Amino acid sequence: MNQPNQQTAHRPGAAVWALVITSVAGFMAALDNLVVTTALPSIRKDLGGALEELEWTVSAYTLTFAVLLMLGAALGDRFGRRRLFMAGLTIFTGASAAAALAPGIDGLIAARAVQGVGAAIMMPLTLTLLTAAVPPARRGAALGIFSAVGGIAVASGPLIGGSLTEHISWQWIFWLNVPIGLVLLPLARLRLSESYAPNARLDVPGTLLVSAGLFGVVYALVNGQADGWTSAPVLGGLILGGLLLIAFVLHQTRAKNPMLPMRLFRNRAFFGINVASLLMFLGMFGSIFLLSQFLQNVAGYSPTEAGLRMLPWTGMPLIVAPVAGYLSDRIGGRPVVATGLALQAVGLGLFALVLEPGVSYATQLPALILSGIGMALYFAPAASVVMSSVRPAEQGIASGANNALREVGGALGIAVLGAVFAAQGGYTSAGAFTDGTVPALWIGAGAVALAALSALLIPGRRKAPAGPDTVVDSGSAAGERERVAA
Repeated sequence: MNQPNQQTAHRPGAAVWALVITSVAGFMAALDNLVVTTALPSIRKDLGGALEELEWTVSAYTLTFAVLLMLGAALGDRFGRRRLFMAGLTIFTGASAAAALAPGIDGLIAARAVQGVGAAIMMPLTLTLLTAAVPPARRGAALGIFSAVGGIAVASGPLIGGSLTEHISWQWIFWLNVPIGLVLLPLARLRLSESYAPNARLDVPGTLLVSAGLFGVVYALVNGQADGWTSAPVLGGLILGGLLLIAFVLHQTRAKNPMLPMRLFRNRAFFGINVASLLMFLGMFGSIFLLSQFLQNVAGYSPTEAGLRMLPWTGMPLIVAPVAGYLSDRIGGRPVVATGLALQAVGLGLFALVLEPGVSYATQLPALILSGIGMALYFAPAASVVMSSVRPAEQGIASGANNALREVGGALGIAVLGAVFAAQGGYTSAGAFTDGTVPALWIGAGAVALAALSALLIPGRRKAPAGPDTVVDSGSAAGERERVAA
């Protein structure tokens, strides 16, 4: 297998082109996580569909994205990162066009699932390609810009989705990707250098087990209320899905090249931050799924107005993240992450307390701000905690695992909170929608509160064995430098 060509990777202009191409590709993939949320009422009006089908328009993307993420990275390492990046981008662009042209809700769900496949191949390779193209001295700045662009995508997702839905049509949340993808493809071919990793992990049996297992569980949760919790498809999904997930864990303990080495979870920091990430996304994604619809279906806002009113929550990381990063370096990652998750839980609980059909936006604003600050305090140090919890050689696997578990949490959150919503309320009236949303938000708040407790498992600052004046922290950038140096 050919090795990376460092001379071409670091040729003049290569770093800038790599940053532009990978950042724009990352923006598209991150945007599609939340861009559809404010378009859901319009999609339901045009294409029909019950609650469970609306859930799948979001979960079909997050689920395929999650379970294929690490396989996509391994395929790129083995068969060429630029080649697989372009393949993923092609799939994502084509599926976006198919979603825009979908004649019915089933076609839209299928296209969203294929979108997730493309994103799973494309996204993990963006960082690899960027790192290979940028000299070490400039890598920190490049990765900072890349992360900021991803943050803007998350923050602007509901607003972009709402604006396009209101002023053009909901189909344009998907058409938007097509010209961008068509421009990026030739640029990637001409401006990115090819590279390989000769010892790439490729765990096809593990991928099949976790994919089928998660699909079974999510299918059962999404369809439980409509089909009946004791129906054969729902019970079969829960039981068979659970058994397949157990088989996946057992396979990972024995496989020669596991996609997710179970031994990593013996590390308290890795275990704590990943459990916290899964639970945080479970509570957050499920809540945003319902609240973005509440703002339109109950509060009466237009899609654009709903997206704007979500900004104190989704956009707060852009303001608070620098402060959170500073605090993480000063006092360690554990207190910042745990505090952020606690604030997010309080924010969701406050939403549940004040939500009613006639609630004003001013009454909702404190809950939005608290949730946004909490999310920002979590996001900033979480990546550092993940990366510093493992050896440098395992950081790629650790990052991929954390991203995958976040997406799994999002899919489970929409399924679980959607099931609670369906059992307690529905779309029949403003009162019914509120009756379903409030208990679902309490479940979301509880999940994020458990995430805060899980974050306490992360070890705090400790003295390094090299000397009495050296402090190592599993959740700070300074701690990571000390770990690598050791």
